[in-house]
Amino acid sequence: MDCYEYPQYWDLAFRDSTREEADFVDALAEKYFPQRPLKIYEPGCGGGRLVVELSRRGYDVTGIDLSQSSIKYLKRRLRRNGLQADVRVANMIDFRCEPPVDIAINTVNTFRHLTTEADAARHLESVAGSLKRGGFYVIGFHLLPPDAALEDQEVWEARHGKISVHMTLDAFGASRKTRLETLRFKMQVRGGKSVKEFTTDYSMRIYTAKQVKSLFAKVPALELIDVFDFYYDLEDPLLLDNQLGDAVFLLRKQ
Repeated sequence: MDCYEYPQYWDLAFRDSTREEADFVDALAEKYFPQRPLKIYEPGCGGGRLVVELSRRGYDVTGIDLSQSSIKYLKRRLRRNGLQADVRVANMIDFRCEPPVDIAINTVNTFRHLTTEADAARHLESVAGSLKRGGFYVIGFHLLPPDAALEDQEVWEARHGKISVHMTLDAFGASRKTRLETLRFKMQVRGGKSVKEFTTDYSMRIYTAKQVKSLFAKVPALELIDVFDFYYDLEDPLLLDNQLGDAVFLLRKQ
């Protein structure tokens, strides 16, 4: 069974990123948008950990995802918390928000699920079409520098109440020629005496700094303003070069 079919566990595994991501949106709003409430769009929202947090902070949020299970779960979660957001099943390649929004955000490598240059460019164009002039797209994913190893593993654990999620992420099968790699997620869920295990492989597109610059140049409606890392510090922009691995790009609608 696909790990994404269990959004309650998936979101728990990645919830440590939620506050930093939402704080970054707050920092953008404070710096560039004196008016409130702002409209926020999250393509590939999954089970909605960020949709819920941003809604809780008073934003008008739209979230889409291809997973029906995730959207059903998110709708229940919003109702349970007394929150409202426009969430629906849709494809982030060509979905456009009407009316346009102030900020779009896409993090934790969701963008790399678009495995062709054409789909990646179409997605950026659709986000540009979803933004007001002067609006921002915050997009975060890993880069693979030219001298980086083609295989890697990460292991971490998250807990909530009696539930624990142990995640193992293996990156393998990378090809710089095809610009594809495989990410294998192994998710072990423990609750009381029960143990559930899920393993899913996802094909992801590879980017170097040069390649991501080339992609952004194909969508002139979005201008690259700044680059950050996964610390999400708006006051600490970085260089987009071959030293950068964890990248967060700030694009502005022209």
